[in-house]
Amino acid sequence: MKKLKKYLILLLLLSGACVDPYEVEVEGGEQLLTVEATLTSEPGRQRVRLTRSDRYGSVFEGLIRPVRGATVIVRDDLGEVAFLEEDDEERGSYFTKSDFATQVGRSYTLQIQTVDGKIYSSLPERVSAVPEINSVQLETVRIPVEGEENDRSGIQLIAELSDPAEENNFYLWRNGPSVYVLETRPDLFTPRPSDSNPSRDPQPKDCCITCYRSEIVGNQGVFIANDDNFNGLTTRIPAGFIEDDGLRFVNTYRVDLRQISISPEAFRFLRLVKQQTEISGSVFDPPPANIRSNMINLEDPDEVVLGYFIAGAETVRRIYISTADLDFTQPKTIIPDDCREVEGAQVDPPADWNP
Repeated sequence: MKKLKKYLILLLLLSGACVDPYEVEVEGGEQLLTVEATLTSEPGRQRVRLTRSDRYGSVFEGLIRPVRGATVIVRDDLGEVAFLEEDDEERGSYFTKSDFATQVGRSYTLQIQTVDGKIYSSLPERVSAVPEINSVQLETVRIPVEGEENDRSGIQLIAELSDPAEENNFYLWRNGPSVYVLETRPDLFTPRPSDSNPSRDPQPKDCCITCYRSEIVGNQGVFIANDDNFNGLTTRIPAGFIEDDGLRFVNTYRVDLRQISISPEAFRFLRLVKQQTEISGSVFDPPPANIRSNMINLEDPDEVVLGYFIAGAETVRRIYISTADLDFTQPKTIIPDDCREVEGAQVDPPADWNP
């Protein structure tokens, strides 16, 4: 009986070793077209960015793929057409000519044809006038971090504007290009260990301590408003946030605050995006919403398209922020190298630098 049990166990082991692996074929998730486009009345080379992301179930889930080779045009309600050209280096980004600008009172439509023949069109976006930014106030914000000794911090930008009384207005704020004085420590430079310097002794560099670094910093949030509560009045509204990373506010920081008029439909879209990004994760949160884009596949209206095409008017307010303007700053980040080695940095200030 014992021998029989041994034979049975041996047969089970042998049969298990000979089983071929079962290959599971998982169908890739559907690729979703994502459109990022905000065209305004500020003349310049303005961008439409096209990407595709995969739905849940794809082995490439979360991967962002640029959409190349598309035909992209912007058409206004008078029939004038602007063709956008794809950038050779920034894949999936299509740019207008340098003098392109929207006009107040005009409506604009974005049209896209991909290399596989699919044609997409936005709903028309009408451009409304936008008032000037009267002034920008600064407020230091500290954010406690659980388990960390130091708080996160940054600068809240608060825009003052005089809202027109003639119509219902909708606003979007974004941070434009920024430049700041970057300070580093080339005297602390230590190269990697090598045969010529096995002990990692410092080898100070002669230059340079101070540079001017250019960057574009996102608002780290969606800053929008409508004038239901301040129609025809002068008001102050949070319009941006810049995080203190230990480098930006050591000396002087310059930022262009962009105030953009948007359509009621664009406002509703951005409000839903804002609600989704600010969900705290509690049981009382609303369920995620299917945020509908204003882009439509003309042959398959049921196709899900992400993002939104915005056309508006824009006004810009340039501000300089010095260390003395802040109530709290992060400990200074030490970069032990020539400041010119930092991406986006140069020794000479911009020609329009005027703090």
